[in-house]
Amino acid sequence: MSFTKPGQLVAAGLVAAVVVFLLSQLMYGELPPLPLLAGATLLLIAVVDVVLAAVLRPRVRRKPGVEPIEALTAARAVALAKASSLAGAIMAGVWIGLLAHLLPMMSSVQAARSDTFAAIVGLISAGALIGAGLWLEHCLRNPDEPDDPHEDE
Repeated sequence: MSFTKPGQLVAAGLVAAVVVFLLSQLMYGELPPLPLLAGATLLLIAVVDVVLAAVLRPRVRRKPGVEPIEALTAARAVALAKASSLAGAIMAGVWIGLLAHLLPMMSSVQAARSDTFAAIVGLISAGALIGAGLWLEHCLRNPDEPDDPHEDE
C-alpha cells in the first residue's frame, strides 16, 4: 500500500467540483435549502481520525511501556486514513463546485445566500477531514522505513 499522493486528492476534488458545478447549473432550483451544518458531519470523522492518531502513534513508534500495534489494526487504520483524506477531497470538490455556482447569485437570491454559508461550513469541514486523514496516515508510518522510498537506490 502506498502513501496518499497530493495529486490523487487534487484530481478527485477537481472531478467532483466540475460534476457538482454542472449538476447545480441544471438542477439547483429543484433542490431543498441546505441545512447550515450539512457538511459539519465530516468534522466527526475528522475528530475520530485525530483521536486514533493520538492513540496509535506511540504504539507505532514502539514507545516504552506501550503495547505495540498489531499489523491488522494498523492496516485497518491506514485504510481509514486513506479513505478519510479521499472522502474529504471529494467533498471539498463538491462544496467548491456548489460555491462556484452560488457565489455569483449570492447578492440577488436569498436561497443562494443561505446555501453559501452551508457550503462554506462544509468546505471547512472537508478540509479538516483531509488534514486529519493525512495526519493519521503519517502517524501510522513505520519508523523503520526511510522517508524516501528511493533513498537506497
